[in-house]
Amino acid sequence: MNVEQLEKATVHLLNLDGWDLEWCGDRNTYYDAYGYTPKGFKCVLEMKFRNKYYETKIKKKAKYDKLKSFEGVSIYFVNDTKGNYLYWLNSLEMPTIKTMDCPKTTMWDKSKIKKEVYMLKESDASIINRYEEDKPRVWDEYFKSK
Repeated sequence: MNVEQLEKATVHLLNLDGWDLEWCGDRNTYYDAYGYTPKGFKCVLEMKFRNKYYETKIKKKAKYDKLKSFEGVSIYFVNDTKGNYLYWLNSLEMPTIKTMDCPKTTMWDKSKIKKEVYMLKESDASIINRYEEDKPRVWDEYFKSK
C-alpha cells in the first residue's frame, strides 16, 4: 500500500464522518487535502503515515509555518502502527522547538540535515484512535473492497 492510497482512504473516511475534503496530494502543495471541517470551516490537512511507532509525533517547523499561513483551519493527521492522531494546529500550544537530523527530502534524498521540529505529545491530539491488538485495523475493511 502506498502513501497516495492511504491519503485517499483517509479523506474518504473523514468525508463519511461529515467532512468535505478533496485530496490534492498529487499536486506540489504543503498540504495533502483541503476543504471543510464538519462544522463548515475552511481547512487544509497534512497527513503522515509512519511504519514505526514513536511516542511523540514530529512536526517540522517549516511545514507548520506554511500550514499556519493558511486562512482557515490547519490540521495535522498522523497514522502509525499504534493508532491515528489528529492535531488542530490553530488551537494547539506548540512545544519548544528542537533541532534534529531529518532526511533532506522524504522522496528523493535520504541524506540527513538538521531541521527545526516540534515534538507533539499524543495527549495533545484532539482525536486519538488507538489500535487494539485483537481487533481489525481501520484500513483492513476498506482495502478488502478495493
